[in-house]
Amino acid sequence: MTERPVLYLVVCAAGPAEHIDELVDLLIADGWQVCMIVSPTAAPWLDRAALQEKTGYLVRVEWRMPGDPEPHPPADVVVAAPVTFNTVTKWALGINDTLALGVLNESLGAGLPLVAFPHVKAELAAHPAYSGHLAMLRSAGVVVAEERALNSAGGRDRWDVVIEAARWARRS
Repeated sequence: MTERPVLYLVVCAAGPAEHIDELVDLLIADGWQVCMIVSPTAAPWLDRAALQEKTGYLVRVEWRMPGDPEPHPPADVVVAAPVTFNTVTKWALGINDTLALGVLNESLGAGLPLVAFPHVKAELAAHPAYSGHLAMLRSAGVVVAEERALNSAGGRDRWDVVIEAARWARRS
């Protein structure tokens, strides 16, 4: 039996995060091992114990202590969904001040397939630096979904685009 591929799911504090359990269920049903890394702002929004039970892995928010074992297996694909203005901006600049950013930055440096689903207010998306930050991430190999990809449908259907992107990234 082939081992299921590992998907790191980086979750930031944007509206769709409130329903991230739906995405986790769909990814697991699609054959992925899901390891979650959430931003400190998103962490209180989520039932981390329930998500840990679903995935079988610690839902990480904080850095591990030096010498502690890595709680997640190595990733095959990394998906940031939803990813916020703050995270996109810091990621493009290489800022590493949260575990979520650390995972995104390390994954980029390791050449892992990365797919990002920005979920940003129109006023923030209009900031003059934002489009340049997205372009920088794209030029580094990150596949950036259209701005409102996660709003295209309601309920569980909103996640279809993420599932398809994860499948595509795995084949790449």
